[in-house]
Amino acid sequence: MLKLAVLVSGGGTNLQAILDAIDSGKIKNAEVALVIANKTSAYALERAKNHGIKTAVIRKKDFASKEDAEQAMIDAINAEGCGLVVLAGFLSVLSPKFIRAFEKKIINIHPSLIPSFCGEGYYGLKVHEEALKKGVKVTGATVHYVDEIVDGGEILAQKAVYVEEGDTPEVLQKRVMTEAEWIILPEVINKLANQ
Repeated sequence: MLKLAVLVSGGGTNLQAILDAIDSGKIKNAEVALVIANKTSAYALERAKNHGIKTAVIRKKDFASKEDAEQAMIDAINAEGCGLVVLAGFLSVLSPKFIRAFEKKIINIHPSLIPSFCGEGYYGLKVHEEALKKGVKVTGATVHYVDEIVDGGEILAQKAVYVEEGDTPEVLQKRVMTEAEWIILPEVINKLANQ
C-alpha cells in the first residue's frame, strides 16, 4: 500500500479528486496518510479531517527559517512512512534539500501544458490569465516529477482542454480542473502505486 503525503495551500479540490478516486477504486493500493498545509485557513484541512486523515499545519513563519519548516515537513512525512509526496495546489517552492530527501517521489499538478505558462510565478489564476492574454486555443494540465527547476521535472501525464470563446480566467481554471487536473492526477497516482 503506497502511503501519500499531500501538500496543500488552499481549497483542496485536487485532494478531493484523489480521495474520491481512492473511494471509488480508481486508485488502488494507495491511501492518503497525511495532509500538510502551509496555511491554517486551507479548506483542504477540513476535507482531510472529514476523511479521518492526519493533518499538520507547517508554516514558515512559525519556524526560525524555511529550512527548519521544511525539515519539520520531511520529519512528518517520514514519520507516516509516506512513499509519495503529492503537491496539490501547494503554493510554495521547495528547496533542493527537500527535493533530494524525496527524489523521484514528489509529483506536482500544474494547470497548463508544460512547457507553456510555467516556472517561477506561474500558479493559480495567473496561468489562465496568461493563456487567455496569449490567445492560445488549447491549454490543459500536466503532472510531473518535481526537481530543482520549478515545473521542470519529467512529465508523467498531460491532458488538453480547449479554450472557449468568452472564457474568463476563472471559467477556464474550473474547466482545466474538471476536464484535466481531476482526471490525470488520480491516474498518475494509481499508476505509481501499481507499477
